[in-house]
Amino acid sequence: MQLTARDVPHPRSSHTSKGQAFDVGVHDRLPVLQLILLGLQNVFGMTGMFVFPALLGLAFKLAPFDIAYVYGMTFIACGVSTILQSILLLRLPIVQGPYAGSFGAILAIGHVTDAGLAAAYGSFFVAAVLWCLISIPIRGRSGIGLLARYLANPLISGMTVMLIIVQITSVSLPNWIGQASSAGFPVANLVSGAVAVAVIIVIMRWGSRLLRRGAILLGIALGTACFMLFQPISFAPVAAAPMLVEPRLFPFGFVVQTNLVLMFLLVLLAAGMGSMALYRTVADWGGEALPPERMAEGVFGAALGAVVAALFGGFSTIAYPDNIGMLRATRVGSRYATLAAGVVLILLGACVKFDMLLVLVPSPVISAVATLLFGVVFMHGVGMLADVEWDDRSLISAGFGFLVGLGGLFISPDTLKAMPLIVRLILQQPVISGGFTLLILHAALRGSRTTG
Repeated sequence: MQLTARDVPHPRSSHTSKGQAFDVGVHDRLPVLQLILLGLQNVFGMTGMFVFPALLGLAFKLAPFDIAYVYGMTFIACGVSTILQSILLLRLPIVQGPYAGSFGAILAIGHVTDAGLAAAYGSFFVAAVLWCLISIPIRGRSGIGLLARYLANPLISGMTVMLIIVQITSVSLPNWIGQASSAGFPVANLVSGAVAVAVIIVIMRWGSRLLRRGAILLGIALGTACFMLFQPISFAPVAAAPMLVEPRLFPFGFVVQTNLVLMFLLVLLAAGMGSMALYRTVADWGGEALPPERMAEGVFGAALGAVVAALFGGFSTIAYPDNIGMLRATRVGSRYATLAAGVVLILLGACVKFDMLLVLVPSPVISAVATLLFGVVFMHGVGMLADVEWDDRSLISAGFGFLVGLGGLFISPDTLKAMPLIVRLILQQPVISGGFTLLILHAALRGSRTTG
């Protein structure tokens, strides 16, 4: 019998040998009750899961049942991808969550004249199928594998992690503070979020190993209880909701436009780049070897999830920084815990009552926790840059790429409106604008290693 790369134990990486990141290893199993607890904790920590479907519904004035439907399909698509990553393809503790770039693209295209949600989701579906075909690993090889080899460079992977966090910071601190028109502004929002963050920090620093495994869930629970002291939460929407959701093919219609397909391919490529950088982060923490063919299988798993999302009305996914931050906070790296999260996501997605119950968790509490976890992942991206040789090539490509990605977020709305749709979307996604600037410059300056 011939052994494959999957069957050979993976040596610990140099990053992990400097300090053990996990108390529970990638392939370690846990008792069922602990897996359920960790699975629920992962679900509650997915900021975009609670934010994006609601924002989409408000933007297009969808009926409450249709908003709940988008929640359900988002849960299911993320659950399918997470299960594939945990046990079948990548075999790492990765939770796939809704990608901000996909949400932004659907939101923008849906408001374009002669496009709408039908063209957004129809073009998204075609792009997802194409991306799935591109990423199919054949005999351990795929086009994604070539990109994975390039992302092995600590400069590329570290900067990509940082650009991902820059892109999604808009759903962390701003949502924690809230808006002046929101019921909990500012005291309830700030206090309940601060309680959640303080509980997590205290447990991370001084809690026992067992307590750390429930740190995020406990922080969210106490933060929500604190919020309810200021603003009571009604459970009437849960009681009125139906029990099960009925999946519908292309619920918003099906129209395909070639230019939109191209745009969604860029979005999916950016998500793939970001996911691969985060795969490497988790592999380093868990002491797992991550050859290009294994990373390509992970991208293929996310691509399959994107097809499911486009078909039934969800969002494409990315390896979620919130949940990767949880791995470091809890020190539990078991892929069986993320498998449990995938199962929980599918079950919750299938039950509208559970979807509505999760929606009741205050956004400021979730966003406060995300602020903490995003910071943990961002600083790991900074740490990855410690292995970079900072010559002219690295300084130019990293510095220019980062500021291009960051600067796009500060372009005035009036200026953006005067630009073509595809240019607008690229500038508003740092992983695309900054990431591709970094990749192109780093390749173009190959061989330029002198310092001034």
